[in-house]
Amino acid sequence: MSGLPLFRDPWAKREAWRKSPVFSNRVMFRNLFPGFGIGLAAFTVYVVADNVLFSAKKSASEHH
Repeated sequence: MSGLPLFRDPWAKREAWRKSPVFSNRVMFRNLFPGFGIGLAAFTVYVVADNVLFSAKKSASEHH
């Protein structure tokens, strides 16, 4: 005998995709909300710009 075990899993090749790193929990969670980070950054820039512009206009109009 060549030292190989006599029993082999005939489904091992068909089940190998489950152990692929593409299907890990971290990758699945990261791809759960695509574009969320970019959208959050864009919304934050919008809110900051809106507050800066309107506070400048409001303070200029309050002097009259």
